[in-house]
Amino acid sequence: MEQHSNNIVDIRYQQTGCASATNELGMREMQAKAYEVRDKRFLLIKAPPASGKSRALMFIALDKLEHQGLKRVVVAVPEKSIGRSFQNTNLTNNGFFADWKVAPYFNLTDVKNEKDKKGRFIEFFQQDRARILVCAHATLRNGMKEISDECFNDTLLAIDEFHHTSADANSNLGDVVRRVMNNSTGHIVAMTGSYFRGDGIPVLRVEDEARFYPVTYNYYEQLNGYKYLKNLVLGYHFYHGSYLDHIHEVLDTTKKTIIHIPSVNARASTGLGKYTETDEIMKVIGTFEYKDYNTGIYHVRTADGRLLKVADLVEDDQKERNMVQGYLQGIRHREDMDIIIALGTAKEGFDWQWCEVCLTIGVRGSLTEVIQIIGRCTRDCEGKETARFTNMIAMPEAEQGDVKVAVNDFLKAITASLLMEQVMAPSWRFKTTADPADEEKKNGRTLIVEGLKPLSSEKTKLIVQEQLDDLKAAILQDETVVKAISGSTTAEMITQHLVPKVIRERYPDLSDEEVEEVRQRVLLDTVIKGNDIVDEHGNPVDTTHDDDEQESEGNRLIKIANRFINIDKLSINLIDSINPFQRAYEVLSKSVDAPTLKIIQDTIAEQKFDLTLEQAISIFKGPLKQYVAEHNGEVPDMSNPDPKVKEMAAALQMIKNLKARKMAGLEYEGS
Repeated sequence: MEQHSNNIVDIRYQQTGCASATNELGMREMQAKAYEVRDKRFLLIKAPPASGKSRALMFIALDKLEHQGLKRVVVAVPEKSIGRSFQNTNLTNNGFFADWKVAPYFNLTDVKNEKDKKGRFIEFFQQDRARILVCAHATLRNGMKEISDECFNDTLLAIDEFHHTSADANSNLGDVVRRVMNNSTGHIVAMTGSYFRGDGIPVLRVEDEARFYPVTYNYYEQLNGYKYLKNLVLGYHFYHGSYLDHIHEVLDTTKKTIIHIPSVNARASTGLGKYTETDEIMKVIGTFEYKDYNTGIYHVRTADGRLLKVADLVEDDQKERNMVQGYLQGIRHREDMDIIIALGTAKEGFDWQWCEVCLTIGVRGSLTEVIQIIGRCTRDCEGKETARFTNMIAMPEAEQGDVKVAVNDFLKAITASLLMEQVMAPSWRFKTTADPADEEKKNGRTLIVEGLKPLSSEKTKLIVQEQLDDLKAAILQDETVVKAISGSTTAEMITQHLVPKVIRERYPDLSDEEVEEVRQRVLLDTVIKGNDIVDEHGNPVDTTHDDDEQESEGNRLIKIANRFINIDKLSINLIDSINPFQRAYEVLSKSVDAPTLKIIQDTIAEQKFDLTLEQAISIFKGPLKQYVAEHNGEVPDMSNPDPKVKEMAAALQMIKNLKARKMAGLEYEGS
């Protein structure tokens, strides 16, 4: 069976330049939006990687120091390499009133000075000259064990990649946040590119989150406003055997690339060890010539004669690692680096603006990680027209390992691909006929929906306006919803029962009426973004322009569930009759051949019945044999509406899967 490599998402942008353009204070679009609410004590900035969150924090922090009476600023980042984003920055040349200056002694992310970081952290609160400290999350956690909560009085705590905190009682970082909020007069600015944790635990407790003022800037706003980057491509490449035998099929050494190899414990790992895998990838790139022992960078000659600079971030030796990270923090030109090989680093906040491709091996367990990795290649810079994320995934086979695990991996890939489309598609505003007419010029993305409940409270308005993508991420990672997406579960069950369940779990203080208001907006947003807007001739309508004349010329049609529906008659009843998440499965289906897809479908069906091996054998020997005899050798089918026939089909599939595993010399997990 040949390999499959497909682009699942290929999005083009307007290149308006507004995301990169600056105002009279030197602020980009997102930064100005955050600066407008700089006086809030607790700020939550949700914006994608490369949108300028670091500099937004600088503007806000300097204002709090100069105009709001605060005395010091502590910036915490998840790993040392991200500290580069908060190094000294000249802001006055572009119109701001002050520059961002960090004393080297209190830059605890500088790999050139690793001595007594906890001691320097404590010392920072005992002196008055330096006003800014930058440290890693780990240093913040360790240092907070030695100081009182009152030390954060009149102090701004800024936490980058805020999703590392957790509402879990055992989360040290989450505990730091709660201590500063409840036991001091300190301020907090929390920043994240993806406000969702892979483990499903809320980032903040409901009562704590309600105290934060949210500022949201989405992927579409950012990428549509870029100056150079035209399009983003997301694709999957399916392979058999070892990824090392196939990585040459997708690795283009002419593109600036970050390669993320799988964890040694991941199923995609070859078992050879991370160092051997790194060496083998080096051989795929070309022939090793020499290593610069002043920087730790490898120089590798390609088959066509080009000499590439390759960084190895897989290496565990601390001295070597610091040397390489120090070099990466100092690169200033496109030719300074060509390929980076990493394992757990070079994801969150890693700034290499020339990166064009993120090549990731193995399915990632959380949407947060996928979004962060993609963010490494979506920075706007001259000469970069296309950004690409390619995920190499092992193709499951009937005789290959535990198919159930492979199916689970594929479902994660489905949800990730769908979320990417949702995050980066144009936003729409939905109105009911009861809403007052807009005083301003009509927005080209406003749709009137029959039966739509108006948003009745500030809570629901905030959720819909600022947190809708986060809520959809939670829905798409809910285990019950994921299993229902590709199964025979009715659209009504998904939209009217499963989706409200997730909303109630995430927002327990909402009334039933408010849950319904939010539910309708989630489904509308998913249906509109998940389908093509077409005209009466079936031609795509450009939804990236706010063109009043174009939008007002009657009878816009929306393509939903393979049929054309007049957009003027879009209604809640219609939405509830459609499974808006089904398209994720359809998208992936186009990228996988029929035999593999059949395995996935059958195994999903088997899982739904949750039969034990003993029950399956009993059905196989009894009712199943009788059924086959009565139907002239015809075997039961999963699509049969009779529940008993479906159960027999599930039992048969379980027996087949067991036989396939035994032929491969593998034990069944329940045997």
